[in-house]
Amino acid sequence: MPHLKVTPFDTSIIEQQIKNSPMMTFCATALNRSDMLIGIEHAGEEFLLQLKPDDKAYLLKYDKVTRPLKVNILKEALESVSTTLNLDVLSSNIAISNTKSPLSSEHFKKIEDFENITYPKEKISVEVGFGSGRHLLHQAKKNPDTLFIGLEIHTPSAQQVLKQIELQKLDNIWVVNYDARLFLEMLPSNVCEQIFVHFPVPWDKKPHRRVISPSFLDESMRVLRKGGRLELRTDSDKYFWYALETFFSIPKVEVEVRKNEALEVTSKYEARWLRQEKDIYDVYVKCTQESAPKALNIDFNFNDVKYTSGIEECLPKKALVFDGYFIHFERVYKISEESLLIKCAFGSFDRPEHKYVLLEKESCRYFVSPPVKTTVNFQAHQKLAEQIMLVKGE
Repeated sequence: MPHLKVTPFDTSIIEQQIKNSPMMTFCATALNRSDMLIGIEHAGEEFLLQLKPDDKAYLLKYDKVTRPLKVNILKEALESVSTTLNLDVLSSNIAISNTKSPLSSEHFKKIEDFENITYPKEKISVEVGFGSGRHLLHQAKKNPDTLFIGLEIHTPSAQQVLKQIELQKLDNIWVVNYDARLFLEMLPSNVCEQIFVHFPVPWDKKPHRRVISPSFLDESMRVLRKGGRLELRTDSDKYFWYALETFFSIPKVEVEVRKNEALEVTSKYEARWLRQEKDIYDVYVKCTQESAPKALNIDFNFNDVKYTSGIEECLPKKALVFDGYFIHFERVYKISEESLLIKCAFGSFDRPEHKYVLLEKESCRYFVSPPVKTTVNFQAHQKLAEQIMLVKGE
């Protein structure tokens, strides 16, 4: 990713040059550390650059939490900051590229997009953890009247499938690089035809990380239309029996079980297991009733939260763990005598949010964007606000 290595310099010039910069908006210094964050506004985006001092060279690079999708925007910002500060560049990789980022395809959707999105097809199906994408691509070609939303947290797999979508000229697949357990909350009720969960990681030693769970089942039944079904396919005996126990935990359910069923398309891993004569189980759970619409009454405003003197020294240093979620004030950056930038992690244990909170004299907000509108994130947000208010003694 784009970065610059520069000769060490007097960082006090950053604050002095902000007024002369077309992009820099503020500078924040970490408490008890030497690294700094530089606020950037460019091409309609708001993000941060990170400056890491060292004896031999300073590293100026992008910030992972706030980086924009388009890499060229980062490169332009790095070049502008370097020029404004008159830095002596030792090495650089910020040549502007005309090629498109693998995840910038129109078929790639961010989780935030689903807060207000229009679906191009009346029928919708979801595949959880599509891996190589063989099954996802096959289903999309076979059912052109259905939008297939493929979820995959392994970025290289998502990139490869996006390339195949372009090569095969498919117009009915969206790829989402996100955790299915949280994603389903973003879908309206009664919209899905099918939810495919093929060969999920068994997580025998960490069962809490399994995709199949009572909460995932509840969300699946909510988003499925009446008559739609959740389809689990696994080669794990333990996972099969665990899933059956989970599926039968709900009061009314229709479950169908098949063993060693041959599908029209086979992944390379499944082919290997078949050669080893491993048993493969299919479990189908049918949705038997319509669900009520889901209301997302979630407000991520901090309302009356604002900076008070000394708050930076009083925030909890360790993660605070609650039932089903956590919050952690990871690092505090000082912008001025009356403003802070706080790096936070919170929400789900397996797919936490990482955000900055900009705390100023008269206001408080997420920098640069609020969290995804999930129940667990809202619970964590309320605790974040509560902890800051507690520190203030209110």
